[in-house]
Amino acid sequence: MTTGFAAIPASASYRLTGARAPLCLVEAGGLGADRDGLSLIDIAVEDGRIVSILPAGTEVLQDGPALDLDGGIVLPRLVDAHVHLDKGHIWPRSPNPDGSFMGALDSVGADREANWSAQDVRARMEFGLRCAFAHGTAALRTHIDSLGKQIGISWPVVAELRAEWAGRIALQASPLFGIECALDPVHLRDLVAAVKAHGDGLFGCVTYMIPELDQALDIVFRIAIENGFDLDFHVDESNDPAARSLERIAEAALRHRFTGRILAGHCCSLALQQPEDEARIIAKVLEAGIAVVSLPMCNMYLQDRAAGRTPRWRGVTALHELKAAGVPVMIASDNTRDPFYAYGDLDLVEVLREGTRMLQLDHSGTDWSETIARTPAAIMGEEGRGVLAAGGPADLILTRARSWTELFARPQADRTVLVEGEAIDRSLPDYRELDHLMASAT
Repeated sequence: MTTGFAAIPASASYRLTGARAPLCLVEAGGLGADRDGLSLIDIAVEDGRIVSILPAGTEVLQDGPALDLDGGIVLPRLVDAHVHLDKGHIWPRSPNPDGSFMGALDSVGADREANWSAQDVRARMEFGLRCAFAHGTAALRTHIDSLGKQIGISWPVVAELRAEWAGRIALQASPLFGIECALDPVHLRDLVAAVKAHGDGLFGCVTYMIPELDQALDIVFRIAIENGFDLDFHVDESNDPAARSLERIAEAALRHRFTGRILAGHCCSLALQQPEDEARIIAKVLEAGIAVVSLPMCNMYLQDRAAGRTPRWRGVTALHELKAAGVPVMIASDNTRDPFYAYGDLDLVEVLREGTRMLQLDHSGTDWSETIARTPAAIMGEEGRGVLAAGGPADLILTRARSWTELFARPQADRTVLVEGEAIDRSLPDYRELDHLMASAT
């Protein structure tokens, strides 16, 4: 059993003293912050809840157990707004032949048709959930490939896992299909029935510049309005400046006066627009109330890849400009050991570390930790998650790092994760557990 560096007192009531926490993630008054935006605090825990958050040393400790964190950073358990549990860990049997986007599409499509039984999907999804939980994830939204027979296979598995993981990870799911399928009434009939039976009020698809894009978007928005669904789109995952479906989504939202939540993922081509076009699109996104999630690790892997040529850009969206305009922004894990991204482990601390490097989030404010905590929790409707607050659960990630440079310099493999005040077993599942599913691997 691995519980990390911290020896949590064996008591229902204890204090964590001398902790540093991002001020932007703490709901308490009277706190200051250092140049990293970190506040030095004491946290009192009782019966699995946080009962107080005070400036460090404010109160003389009463007799009772306490753990001095010696300035180590404490985070709330984190929120992953965009992953693909159903694709996860198929790389050994279906690698991407050339690392390209089309190579990924083709490999996943062939693997799905050949191998995605309920048992296969369930085993790989649960493996991913175990990884995310061990790393400190509290809530997670996965996209579910929803085409043909797969609709009837995967959605009941989602519902089962959501129920089984309640109390450990809050699991959400959104359908994934190409926008052209919105023009197929039989597909939509079957998918809407599955989402209503097994989902949790989310609908969405992949958008790109087909001639019928506006017509298809109108259908998707009408379905969402009629059924009370929020929307989640994969958008413009391309280095082609002509890919502007994000703008068309914003226009559709305004056209339909849509009042639900909308999350747009990727939006890579936004970063390649001319300044005046970028500003116009961002203004429409803001007016439409759309939030944007960037997937830095996956898009660094896929975008601008060509054999024998060094990539010229990082593949990420215009996150700084979106944030400056007031658009809610976040970053997330995306794919894990599948043809779209050969690596990753659903570790949001890694995502923030690598996202900081790729997107140059440092030197541009001290509140970027909101992108894996407070902001995705709000967009996902997971109130009370992604923050430290008196009265909230003592769901925490404890580290020895005393600054962002210390946190990002190392993987924080010795972190301690608390769920309702108790340290969880952070032992990661062994990849060998999936070997029986990889019989077709060569």
